[in-house]
Amino acid sequence: MTKKPHILLIYTGGTIGMVKDFKTGALKAFNFDKLLNHIPELNHLNCSIETVSFEEPIDSSNMNPEKWVALVEIVEDNYELFDGFVVLHGSDTMSYTSSVISFMIENLSKPIIFTGSQLPIGDLRTDAKENLITSIEIAAANENGNPIISEVCLYFEYKLYRANRTSKINAEHFQAFTSFNFPPLAESGVHLKFFKNNFLSRITDNKFFTQKSLDANIVVLKIFPGITKQVVESVLKIKGLKGVVLETFGSGNAPSERWFLDLLEQAINSGIHIVNVSQCAGGGVIMGHYETSIMLEKMGVISGKDSTTESALAKLMCLIGQNTPKSEFKLIFESSLRGEITVD
Repeated sequence: MTKKPHILLIYTGGTIGMVKDFKTGALKAFNFDKLLNHIPELNHLNCSIETVSFEEPIDSSNMNPEKWVALVEIVEDNYELFDGFVVLHGSDTMSYTSSVISFMIENLSKPIIFTGSQLPIGDLRTDAKENLITSIEIAAANENGNPIISEVCLYFEYKLYRANRTSKINAEHFQAFTSFNFPPLAESGVHLKFFKNNFLSRITDNKFFTQKSLDANIVVLKIFPGITKQVVESVLKIKGLKGVVLETFGSGNAPSERWFLDLLEQAINSGIHIVNVSQCAGGGVIMGHYETSIMLEKMGVISGKDSTTESALAKLMCLIGQNTPKSEFKLIFESSLRGEITVD
């Protein structure tokens, strides 16, 4: 007889962990030790569940590298004890957190599923119960004793996505997230359907470990028509700057004025890594496709290909934090490390 999967539920904060005081209407933090009292449906799942919370649950707007390390350490400390992990997180920065966690963990062979909700768990019309129940069911899903999912994912409103492919697209609807450039890994309906052709290849032999050195000395610079030399120069001359996510037009195009190109080249020559990602929701960067991106390619701007800004930011923090040699940085960044970009 196969043993029941053992799932660890990690609460970092966010709307999903709130219940409404019906006398005052105020939201208050939910005691996750009493989880089964509030959601008795969890008793019907074929798994055992334990819970752990951040000492001080936070609004996801206050998420930062220090708390990412704390989250990874919870997974690391419990990795051998559990078969899967569900992380409850505020939706606003969930794509950032889940993306960075995917890069901080090496040789993952168990599911880490991020989820949250638009309404508190105690609301009558809440989306929290479905998101939570299905996320736990996905984390517990296995075949022949092996987990079906073995990567960092984000589940929201009936869809399971690769975490580092997601963006939050709506602050009001239950369908708050999407993955523009990669299809879902699973869909929940009458049946829970897994799309195994979309999974990352399973790592079996290599040992699980984490890397916790993140460098936040980076900036996102969004190009717009009429951007001035003073603005670009002030950003690129920030003291201690090590990386830039450059959000360009269309398939990676940017102004071709000499002052702009000179500032980028000076920054690259001074050791700053500049990654080109598209402002478009779908598609990606194809440098050299138009004349306005040929010079970027020649000077050594890194192609973010079809990665999201959130994923590019996370990847930069990790690679710079690991002291990746400059000679290898571009090649590594333009490679798919966790399925975050589409490789030709």
